[in-house]
Amino acid sequence: MSSAPSDEQDAANETEVRIRRAPKYPAFIIVGGGIGAIVTFILTASFPVDPKVGFGALFGYFALYGVTAGVLVGALLALLFDRLGSRRSRPATVVTELADDGDPEVYVTDGSEPPAAQPAEATQSTEATPPADGTADGTGDPADPPRA
Repeated sequence: MSSAPSDEQDAANETEVRIRRAPKYPAFIIVGGGIGAIVTFILTASFPVDPKVGFGALFGYFALYGVTAGVLVGALLALLFDRLGSRRSRPATVVTELADDGDPEVYVTDGSEPPAAQPAEATQSTEATPPADGTADGTGDPADPPRA
């Protein structure tokens, strides 16, 4: 049995997916409810109030309808934006490879080759960082001239 993966195994590790932007439904619903409450407040304040009922009770009663209508409009807008976003989706390939330690590494590509995995040493900076104390050699004495 060979240790090299076969073409069938490579094909099993590749999956075709579609990438798209989706709206955040809770945000649309909350903002819609808030706008519905604001519109209800403005409409309630713009008409005369029955002194027997009072402004607070009248606003609370109409807010039930205004907030509900705002939530529905926000949800419908989110559905509309979701539908428009699905039209602009683009295909991509997800490649799953097993690393040396057995953990899966996932790459998402849009038709090009997957990026090569970099060793841990290559991810660390090789530039020398200046000492935190402001001196050139890190001794802590600013009177010392910098060494070349």
